Amino acid sequence: MPKRESNIVGREFGNALRAAIAKTGMTQRGLAVELDWDESKLSDLVNGKGGATVHEVELLLAYCRLSLAERRHMIALYLEAEEKGFILFPDDGVPDQLRTLISHERESNEVTAWSMSLVSGLLQIPEYAHAVALEGPHEKADIPKVVAARMQRAEILRPGRTFTFYLHEQALWLPVGGQEVWREQLAHLLRMSVRAYINLHVVPRSIGAHAGVAGDFRVMKFPKYPPLVFLDTLNCGLFFDDKETVALYEDRVKKLAASALNREESRAVIDNILEGLQ
Repeated sequence: MPKRESNIVGREFGNALRAAIAKTGMTQRGLAVELDWDESKLSDLVNGKGGATVHEVELLLAYCRLSLAERRHMIALYLEAEEKGFILFPDDGVPDQLRTLISHERESNEVTAWSMSLVSGLLQIPEYAHAVALEGPHEKADIPKVVAARMQRAEILRPGRTFTFYLHEQALWLPVGGQEVWREQLAHLLRMSVRAYINLHVVPRSIGAHAGVAGDFRVMKFPKYPPLVFLDTLNCGLFFDDKETVALYEDRVKKLAASALNREESRAVIDNILEGLQ
């Protein structure tokens, strides 16, 4: 039997299943015994590798005592596991795509992000993130939760992973949140850019059209899973881990790298803008 591999949809199902099992108070081994399953079968499901029939998944979810709506959602997710890509629409004030993105960023060992008009979310200070959220599609009461979720993402900016940020120069010139917030955001970029595990590269305005004109994206790489591409929109998030799409965006990264300034030159651009704001 060929070795089964997980994908983005399978892992989303697996994470939800893991949470459902935890609520029962049972261990995976105990649940496998109740179902008369080999424990490896349940382990594959939890790790997003599939390997069970829809009827078996329905039985498993019934043991987890999920509501009818929850079971329907989980079954629909399981059936999508063979599809290319994964789209998430938010159900409440904190977008589901943001929670899922945080989960995958935490599992990754390498993150590459391209931002054309704003500072990348992982590098945003709270005040900057708040100003951005005010202009988004969120209800005003939900903005603090959205900002808090974005700040959670920044907790992964620690040694042990590699982060590469490509940032268009025009994003540095956008005075998000007013001059004081703008100035502090630029200073934060300079502080972060000297960390050995963070590579910050500015794509200068002077080059004109460039490989990132189609919009922002993130590429994440993992120790155990295939690379993943994330695209953000106003009301949903798109996740792709099929080889063709990943290769397309990895090619974009290579072309952005060829156009971008080096680390020292990029810091000089930020410093020059900051000096003009003093």
